[in-house]
Amino acid sequence: MTGANDFASGKGHRDENFPVASRLVRAELRPTILAFYRFARAADDVADHESASPDRKLAELERLEAGLRGETGTSAEGERLRVALQARGLTDRHALDLLEAFRRDVTKRRYSDWVELMDYCRYSASPVGRFVLDLHGESTALWPLNDALCNALQVINHLQDCAKDYRQLDRVYVPLDGLRAAGLGVESLADPRASPALRDVIAALARRTGALLDQSRPFADGIADRRLALEVGVIQALAESLVQRLERHDPLSERVHHRKIEAAGLALRGGLGVALRRLGRKAASRQPGLRGSRR
Repeated sequence: MTGANDFASGKGHRDENFPVASRLVRAELRPTILAFYRFARAADDVADHESASPDRKLAELERLEAGLRGETGTSAEGERLRVALQARGLTDRHALDLLEAFRRDVTKRRYSDWVELMDYCRYSASPVGRFVLDLHGESTALWPLNDALCNALQVINHLQDCAKDYRQLDRVYVPLDGLRAAGLGVESLADPRASPALRDVIAALARRTGALLDQSRPFADGIADRRLALEVGVIQALAESLVQRLERHDPLSERVHHRKIEAAGLALRGGLGVALRRLGRKAASRQPGLRGSRR
């Protein structure tokens, strides 16, 4: 293998569980988001490759970082992202944080508890939303709300894919303390369907993820950019629905992902809710002036 293309899964931004650079986002910003996504996708494909050795994966991640830092001829994805970030006056810190997560994916296959999992999400999930906020010129005061939403999305993905991650990559994001408390080992994730005990573990993690979504619910309303606020509202609605599904369904044997028509309905509801609240705030802000003009 000689480059990230040799690791490519063929997966693109339209294959993700949540919107990436959707048409809600301002058109002039989408190319930068896609450059960031393609860098992240290349790194993810490297970390998740089923046959490459850990040393080979880590070497390829180093190449991605070298391209991001300006070494020509090392990584097309890294070099393209560097150019895109410089054009917008943005830092590479969020991309570098992501690389830390992908290195952990290569070297760390188990997480002892929720705290350790959240530390991983600090690198694997939060930087994505922070980058998008920076690109839109939003306040860093929004980062805690962003982190709650992004971390929730990451755990949702982990729970949806818990069986596949274990079977294909021997990687387990379900915290070990929860499995042990239920009298289970990681091998339970290879069963054709989850036992009642495993269902309880997954449901408990889904509820904990729901608490993150409770924290992130004001996020969309705090965003200045109207179109980004609508996209965040869509993502929040999709995530809340998926958490409810994970509380009720078995991801080892049942479909948890939304069908297209279901996702479209939830997206409409989430975006419309944000839009209506923004209109309500705008109308309320005009009221004092209107009262004053009648005097």
